[in-house]
Amino acid sequence: MDQNRKDREKLFQEFPPVSTQAWEEKINKDLKGADYSKKLIWKTGEGFDVKPYYRSEDLQGLEHLDAFPGDFPFVRGNEVKRNDWLIRQDLEVDDISKANKKALDILMRGVSSLGFDLKNSRPEEAMIEKLLENIFADAVELNFMAGDYAGEVVEIIESLVKKYNRDLEKIHGSVNYDPLAYISLHGNFRRPEQEAFQYAAELIESVKHLPHYRVLEVDGSIFKNAGSTIVQEMAFSLAMGNDYLSKLSELGKNINEVAPRIKFRLAVGSNYFMEIAKYRALRILWAHIVNAYGPDHAGITKMHIHSESSDRNKSVYDPYVNMLRTTTEAMSAIIGGTDSLRVKGYDAVYEKPTGFAERIARNQQLLLKEESYFDKVTDPAAGSYYIENLTQSLMNEAWELFLEVEEKGGYLKALKEGFIQKEVNAAAEAQNQAVAGRKQSILGTNQYPNFSEWMEEGFSLEDIKSHEKTREDAIVETLKPQRSSEAFEKLRFATDRYSEKNKRPVVFLLPIGSLSMRRARAQFSGNFFACAGYEIIDNHGFETVEEGLQAALDKKADIVVLCSSDEEYAQHAPEAHEKLKDQAMLVVAGYPKEILDELKEKGVGRFIHIRSNVLETLKQFQENLGIES
Repeated sequence: MDQNRKDREKLFQEFPPVSTQAWEEKINKDLKGADYSKKLIWKTGEGFDVKPYYRSEDLQGLEHLDAFPGDFPFVRGNEVKRNDWLIRQDLEVDDISKANKKALDILMRGVSSLGFDLKNSRPEEAMIEKLLENIFADAVELNFMAGDYAGEVVEIIESLVKKYNRDLEKIHGSVNYDPLAYISLHGNFRRPEQEAFQYAAELIESVKHLPHYRVLEVDGSIFKNAGSTIVQEMAFSLAMGNDYLSKLSELGKNINEVAPRIKFRLAVGSNYFMEIAKYRALRILWAHIVNAYGPDHAGITKMHIHSESSDRNKSVYDPYVNMLRTTTEAMSAIIGGTDSLRVKGYDAVYEKPTGFAERIARNQQLLLKEESYFDKVTDPAAGSYYIENLTQSLMNEAWELFLEVEEKGGYLKALKEGFIQKEVNAAAEAQNQAVAGRKQSILGTNQYPNFSEWMEEGFSLEDIKSHEKTREDAIVETLKPQRSSEAFEKLRFATDRYSEKNKRPVVFLLPIGSLSMRRARAQFSGNFFACAGYEIIDNHGFETVEEGLQAALDKKADIVVLCSSDEEYAQHAPEAHEKLKDQAMLVVAGYPKEILDELKEKGVGRFIHIRSNVLETLKQFQENLGIES
C-alpha cells in the first residue's frame, strides 16, 4: 500500500502544477481579443454569474465544507452511510377496489411510497381500510392528498394501525395540508385564515402518537411550475415554511412539535447541476431557520423533501422527449439528496398516464438505484468545485430574497401585497421570451421539431388544465402554473386543426449558390417553420432561381425560403421576388446587413435569422396564411 502511494506521488511530480494565472493567459490568448465575460461567463437568471471553470482555490472560504453527512446543517444529506430514497407513485382514487388492486401491483414492481389522491372526498374508515387492504403500513410510506379532510385521514390511519397492531415507530407517510399553497393557487383560504392555521395546530396534535407522520406540506413546486427562478423557488418555499413555524408558535406549539411534521414538496427541473446544488443549499438554510427557534437537538432541523419532476418544461408534441427530461431531473434530485421522488409519466401533462408511461417512470428510478447504484454513496456531489460553489451562490441569493420577504412580514403578507406574484411573473415572462427567441431550447417544440408529427383529430389543447381555478372570492392574485412550450403548441395545434379541412401549408426550401451556406440555412429554415407544423420540402439545390421557383410552384408552396450566402442574395433575392410575385411568400434565410436596405427597396421584406423572435414571426405567418390561433 505504501509503495502504491509512493508511485502515485512520483507520477504526480512529473506534472508541474499550472496556476490560475497561466490558465487565464492561455484562455485570453485563444480568445484573440474577444470579451472574456461575454464569451465564457454564464449570466444566470438566478442573480449570479458562473465561471467557465473552477479550481480547488475556489473552495476557500466555503464554511459548509466542514460538515459531515448526517450532521448539522445537513448540506451533505440527512443520512450518514447511504443516499437511499423512496420511489413514489401517486394514484387517483375514483374506485376503491381498482385503486387497491393497482397499489398492490405497483408495490410488486419496485414502488416503496404510495400517494393516494382522494379527490377531496370525505374519507370513512371502512373506505380507507378497503383502500389499504393487504398493504402493510409499516413496510411502505402512505401519503394522502386529502384536501379539506386531512384531519379525518390522520384519525383513520391511527385507528387502523392500532387495529392491526402495527408498530407506530414504523409508520411513515403524510397528508398534504398546505393552506398557504392553496391560497397562492386559488386566491383565498378554504376556511377563514385564523381557522386554517388553528386546524394546522390541531393536525400536529393529532399525530403525537405517530412520530414519523407529516401533516404540513410546503408545496414549493407551485413556484417552479409557474416559471420562477431556482432562487425564487428556494426563497419563497423557505418563507412559506417559516410562516408555518411562526404562526404555529403563536398558537402555542413549540418547534420540536412543528418542524418534524413539515414535508417540503419540490419540483425538479432540467438545469442539472443547479438543481443538485438547490437541494444542498435548501437543507442548510432550513436548518439555520429552524435552529433560530431553539430546538432541543440538531435532528429537529432536518429538512424532509419529496420531489416531483416538474411540469414547466414538458411538451405535448414529441412527448417521448419528456422521458429524457425526467431522467436528468431524477438524477439531480437523487444526487441532491431527496427523501422521496415521484417521476411523472411522459404523457402526464396531457392525459391520464398510460400503464406504459407509468412503468417507464418507475423503471427510470429503479435503473438509477439498482443498476447505477445512486443509493450507495452519500452526497455524491461533495467536493465538486463547481457544485460546491453553486451551492454557496444559491444559498446567498436565496437567503437575501428570503430576508426581503421576511421584511415584508412573511410569506402571506408578501403574497397579499402582490410581491410574490410580481417576482414569479417577471421571471416567467423572461423565460417565455427566451423560449420565443430560442435562447432557451425545448427540444421537439421550439427546436428540432418532428417534421412528420401531426396531432390526431379529436385531441384538444383546450382540454389540458394549465392551472388551478381561481375562486370567486379571491383576495389575492393567483400564481398560474404554465408550461414553457404552451405558446408554440397552440401555434402548431392551430395548424393541425386548419389542415383537417385545408391543405397543410407548404414551405419550400430553395438552396442555391454557396454549398456550405445554403445547407446550413436550409436546415435552420426547416427547423424554424416546422415549429408551426408546416410541411417542409427540402432540396439539394438548384442551378438557377427560375428552376427553383418552378419546382416550388409545382409543389404548390405557400412559402419559399431562399437559402444562400449574404453576397449572393444581392442577385438572387430581387430576382426571386420579381418572378414569384404574389404566387407565394418569399423569405430570405439570414440577415444580410450590408445589402438589407437595398433588398427592402426592391420589395424583399421577409427575413428569418438566429436573432428572430421565432414565436412572433410564426404568428405573423399564421395570420398571413389565414390560420386562426
